[in-house]
Amino acid sequence: MRAYRGVVRGGQVVLGEGVRLPEGAVVTVTIGEAEYLRATLRSALRRNIKRRSRPRVWTPSFPG
Repeated sequence: MRAYRGVVRGGQVVLGEGVRLPEGAVVTVTIGEAEYLRATLRSALRRNIKRRSRPRVWTPSFPG
């Protein structure tokens, strides 16, 4: 088994310069614990416009 280093950019794994894998090679991707936590926190803190909650509208109610 050999290990290659790469970086994920735009959802694709970009391997280092000069790395060539044979067509049809079966690969396993593992990530380090620090990278996993950073990616998890980033996605949790990023605002999602589609799921943004609506603001509450406060209507005063006065006893009549």
